Amino acid sequence: MTGANRILLPRGGFLALDWGRGESGRRLGKGVESGTIGEERARAGSRRRETRARRTIAAPAYITRAIPPYAILEEEALARIEATAERILAEVGIEFRNDPETRRLFAAAGADFDGDRARFEPGMIRELLGSAPAEFVQHARNPAHNVVIGGRNTVMAPAYGSPFVMDLDRGRRYGTLEDFRNFVRLAYMAPWLHHSGGTVCEPVDVPVNKRHLDMVLAHLTLSDKALLGSVTAPERAADSVEMCRRVFGADFVDANCTIMGNFNVNSPLVWDGTMTGGIREYAAANQGSVIVPFILGGAMGPVTNAGAIAQAHAETMVGCALTQLVRPGAPVIYGNFLSSTALRSGSPTFGTPEPAAGSLVVGQLARRLGLPLRCSGSFTTSKLPDAQAMSESVNSMLAAIHCGANFLLHSAGFLDGLLSMSYEKFVLDVDFCGALHTYVRGVAVTEEDLAFDAEAEVGPGGHFFGCQHTIRHYETAYWESDLADNDPWETWSEKGALDAATRANARWKAMLAAYAPPPLDEGIREALDDFVARRKAGVEDAWH
Repeated sequence: MTGANRILLPRGGFLALDWGRGESGRRLGKGVESGTIGEERARAGSRRRETRARRTIAAPAYITRAIPPYAILEEEALARIEATAERILAEVGIEFRNDPETRRLFAAAGADFDGDRARFEPGMIRELLGSAPAEFVQHARNPAHNVVIGGRNTVMAPAYGSPFVMDLDRGRRYGTLEDFRNFVRLAYMAPWLHHSGGTVCEPVDVPVNKRHLDMVLAHLTLSDKALLGSVTAPERAADSVEMCRRVFGADFVDANCTIMGNFNVNSPLVWDGTMTGGIREYAAANQGSVIVPFILGGAMGPVTNAGAIAQAHAETMVGCALTQLVRPGAPVIYGNFLSSTALRSGSPTFGTPEPAAGSLVVGQLARRLGLPLRCSGSFTTSKLPDAQAMSESVNSMLAAIHCGANFLLHSAGFLDGLLSMSYEKFVLDVDFCGALHTYVRGVAVTEEDLAFDAEAEVGPGGHFFGCQHTIRHYETAYWESDLADNDPWETWSEKGALDAATRANARWKAMLAAYAPPPLDEGIREALDDFVARRKAGVEDAWH
């Protein structure tokens, strides 16, 4: 690697992974796998592309938004939602199943238990959250990829949890370990994704009780960005943390967040022992927990936005509070997962307007608690990387940006209601993530931006193409997607009349062909391999 996102190629060329504006070197298009920068420029035959090819702009480690979050509700309405959440906690309660230690911790803090169900005095949970950090750093193997979570920052990560994968060549199929590794490679190469993610797809060809080892190993060796670990059993959470100790050192891990777990409530109002046990493992090790309700309106929560949000607020606060009972000051993220259902069929729907508006409210609630916020990005129920997929995804992504999301999971690849991880959708989503990097910068209003000198130079009836102001800003004025087609119809037709999905298909293949792993100390790699081998040898394969 030579600098961020630049990969050396044979015969003196290089591939720069800064898509769109600021791209340098070769464009990742159909049939582009080899050759030098000069050869590609000659093929492109465009003076504009030659100019762009001679420069590079490194992608940021994360976004710092210049635009403010959108406040959709006034104080009175927010207070009513918070009061309803407190009433749910006090009168209905939360069940903690199969985890006596978590029940003990909450009982010692003042919760009133009736069997598995706990009820909480108003204000109790909010008070416990006072020790949680409003902002923290998750350290990556490469310090250049450290991310700051909280404040005005946004960290984008790929989709998470799909059992199937999909591409235009092979269709929909169960994910494999090689698919998992491919998506880790793609996320590493994508400059607009700041985080490697977690279960980017389920590698169903690996035993259930061992696949977490291969997944965390892939993140730690094929990428040097920050990652999410396993949460499917407390011992797998512990393994994930231990693998980070092999990479960063035990003392560093104890003092710094190097891995996070993404934990789901069993909505409505149930925390099961698998999740709470995992939360306790991560929190005890001073590692991050992302606490997420899973509410599909009409199924796991009310159909009305305010009711679903109140329930989610209660569930999420309790999960966040558990981290502070285990270790005050442990990093924790307040999560949001609101979606809807097709009430005639009961099928989940994603990317719809009501949850998008609800996300804006959730953002306000998280800020009032002083906690970092996780939202979900490229939601869609479309089965293909088509117009439905992208319109639903843009709807969700913009809501996440405007609600002030600090950790934006599912930013790329989400398809089929999260049942499928799509190679083509991944590439299309990453391109939109790049556009959002420009969008969140807002509008600058300096003398140079006001451009009065250009008005004076051009005057009435002229054009601005050749004026000095345009020339000064020629290379940086606008975001330019390197995946979208902006050619005239005739040029587009001559090039094969390719649609967006077909162009994306060529892009991900070219990215994988150009992939080179980041450097890793030999001793660290041996320690990881040894740990994985010993843990696998110690248990029989289990497929459920």
